[in-house]
Amino acid sequence: MTPAPPPNGSAPDPLQTSGTGEVTATVIVNAPAEKVFAAFLMWDRQGEWIPLTTVRVVSGDGGEGSLIEAVTQAGPAQIKDEMRVEKVDPPYELRVMHCGKILNGPGVLRCTPMAGGRTQVVWHEWFQLPGGKAGKAVWPLLWPGSKVGFRSALRRFAKLVEAGSLP
Repeated sequence: MTPAPPPNGSAPDPLQTSGTGEVTATVIVNAPAEKVFAAFLMWDRQGEWIPLTTVRVVSGDGGEGSLIEAVTQAGPAQIKDEMRVEKVDPPYELRVMHCGKILNGPGVLRCTPMAGGRTQVVWHEWFQLPGGKAGKAVWPLLWPGSKVGFRSALRRFAKLVEAGSLP
């Protein structure tokens, strides 16, 4: 399956970039898009739905231009993911640029309002993989960013929003 380039040319075209890892996951949340989108912006609570991860705002207010740090740790292994918030378009789209030493590339969370007060959420990430071919080979192990990990996290997110725990 060929990845679709990000909209508006705002991010590198993954088709033109060797060593790019791509992950996409989708979930339907039984809540309005405004509520779902607001929950995404609760950076410090993302650890409730992203396993083994602590998230904090390093600089800014969590909106455009802010620097966000997500640290995923399993035993002694730790990955620090630094992101700059590139775009906040409530209640539809949140864009980040991963700009750390290990993880680099764009990420997008999109909320599409649906009938009955439901929202379709699409989480799409592209990463420049470190280490050339070796990095690409170990991509599924680098971060809980495999398709299964993303889906699982989004399902937990949906349950928290639907239960009223977020926001």
